[in-house]
Amino acid sequence: MRVIICGADQVGSSIAAYLSREDNDVTVIDVASENLSHINNSLDVNTVTGNPSDPDTLNNAGANECDLIIAVTDQDEINMVACQIGHSLFGIPKKIARIRKQSYLDPSWANLFSRAHMPIDVIISPEILIADDIVQRLSIPGTTTAVSLGGGKAHLVGVVCMEDCPVLHTPLGQLDKLFPDLSFSIVSLTRGTKNIIPDENDMLEVGDEAYIIVDSIHIRRVMAAFGHLEKEARKIIISGGGNIGISLIKKLQKQISGLQLKIIEHNHDRAQFLSEQLSNIIILNGNTLERGIMEEASVASAETYIALMNDDESNILGSLLAKQYGCERVVTLVNNNAYYPLVGPLGIDTMVSPKSIIVSNIMQHVRRGRIVSIHNIHDGETEVMEIEISDSSRVANKLIADIELPSTVVIGAIIRDEKVIIPKETHKILPHDHVIILSSREHAREVEKMLSVHVDFL
Repeated sequence: MRVIICGADQVGSSIAAYLSREDNDVTVIDVASENLSHINNSLDVNTVTGNPSDPDTLNNAGANECDLIIAVTDQDEINMVACQIGHSLFGIPKKIARIRKQSYLDPSWANLFSRAHMPIDVIISPEILIADDIVQRLSIPGTTTAVSLGGGKAHLVGVVCMEDCPVLHTPLGQLDKLFPDLSFSIVSLTRGTKNIIPDENDMLEVGDEAYIIVDSIHIRRVMAAFGHLEKEARKIIISGGGNIGISLIKKLQKQISGLQLKIIEHNHDRAQFLSEQLSNIIILNGNTLERGIMEEASVASAETYIALMNDDESNILGSLLAKQYGCERVVTLVNNNAYYPLVGPLGIDTMVSPKSIIVSNIMQHVRRGRIVSIHNIHDGETEVMEIEISDSSRVANKLIADIELPSTVVIGAIIRDEKVIIPKETHKILPHDHVIILSSREHAREVEKMLSVHVDFL
């Protein structure tokens, strides 16, 4: 498949990395040659320097033979025009655009993106996606990661094992005997800087982050089994009144009753704008790095502090201060990959990676057919795939014991009809099962081939 990616920032380069690994012909366009130089040095892709909304640039990138255009520059208008030109002049079959400005996304103007006007097949709104991700995490208190699988029948959750975790130093193979009526499986551990695929003899240690696939009806009990009895937050402070903050507030007010929401915004004009746009919320104008504004917000009595400012350093420092002042839990938005290894040791409870959220969502729209969804953990080093097994698959009607998998690949769950099955070697995979597989990035493509999954695009 021939793909054009417009924009060579973290999102664009990550998508290029995914698609190039799968033997696609990928071309990346960006106005900044230094961004393309980095991609050329690390990926097997073509690059074109220029404006993606310029017909000559698209033509030089091979738009005449392109199957898919993904426009993810930081300017909505360029993304929209690139897709329009790709459709009108070059007949590109599928078009995906990242659009951030909320006025474009107003349902009143939905007809703008119809096939008769500006034919964009998939619109990605980072602010809405990030807000959805945070709401999902807040709905399961104590998690670092929360991913819905199988249409909500199962979840992948991340939990940090604290000193009071009841299952510390217990061989993982014994957990199903300790909790025979709970359906869950630990599929991965993060210990320091190491990502571990555990076996039945491994044991949890203090500070480990365990990734667990669990039947959704058992989530609360499994969280309790790992020492997380946190209640759902009702007193929430949000730092940063940008589009993400507004989207999050609207979703929280719609889905959760009885919330006490406060937002801290450093820009006076923006704070005034928020007061006009939002209701039933306290808006404070000030700097979250100043003790006075944190005390005015009563951060000591807050259950959750969410840092959504445009600056990673301010988000991290604000979160640490909130913890120091007595806030129970902090959720921190971090864009820069370099900070990811530091977040856990610093005491931040949950890190939100916009890049991972956006890339995972785009890849779900790119792929179709037997791969239902893809999610990233460990900053993209590990993929969680939901795959539907076809009648002709090489693993259909086989026992798991008879399937040779790489050591870094785990079958975490089988979703069959309405039931979530935590598989053992004696279980058989049947046609139409949805299989949840966790794989290291380097073996993901191998897993697809092994399962005879023909990765259909478009």
